[in-house]
Amino acid sequence: MAHPVSLTDLEKVIGINFKKKDFLRQALIHRSAVRESQAYGNNERLEFLGDAVLELAATEYLFQLSDKAEGELTNWRSALVQGEHLAEVASELDLGKYLSMSRGEEASGGRTKVSTMANALEALIGAIYLDKGYDVSKKFCEDFILRDLDRLLAAGKHRDEKSVFQEMVQEKSGVTPHYEVVEEEGPDHDKQFTTAVFIADEKVAEGKGNSKQRAEQAAAKAALKVKGWK
Repeated sequence: MAHPVSLTDLEKVIGINFKKKDFLRQALIHRSAVRESQAYGNNERLEFLGDAVLELAATEYLFQLSDKAEGELTNWRSALVQGEHLAEVASELDLGKYLSMSRGEEASGGRTKVSTMANALEALIGAIYLDKGYDVSKKFCEDFILRDLDRLLAAGKHRDEKSVFQEMVQEKSGVTPHYEVVEEEGPDHDKQFTTAVFIADEKVAEGKGNSKQRAEQAAAKAALKVKGWK
């Protein structure tokens, strides 16, 4: 499957001219399109690489920025690399229109899915790393992702709702909340989990996410609202 638009436009937006264009092409091939585009593999390996590059860049950035304790910096990093934030950045770059995917995936809203957009951004970081090295990929992360730290902190995105909820429950009832997956849906590459959080036998709330961890965070966030603790 051909890419829907010229990738030259994307290179101009991000200010990076790839020496090996195949890296950029592969970064923008969704798993669903591989059967229709055998010339390149999908972007999952580049996503794996880009995830690690982004985490290192964010860690280095925060380490140099602040002398806060490890736990606080970990929460800040989580806010920066969470899927929702990465999807926002991907939307700003209009990555969706450059993605190759199957017609079925596109018909189901694939170009705007949070998980797909976040994964594409991480794959793009991986491609930049392979083509230009760490310094250029780090600068890309700083210019487009890490710059949002103040806004994310102001919006409370660094709060770990699961930890907050557990502390509140333990303080008020002396027990630890537990989580159970109540539903899984979707194909393996885009699975959605619904998780319920319980205090003893009482189901307090449910949350959805494209990983069990994100579903648990969503459930904890909903539970804080149900209990009036947020």
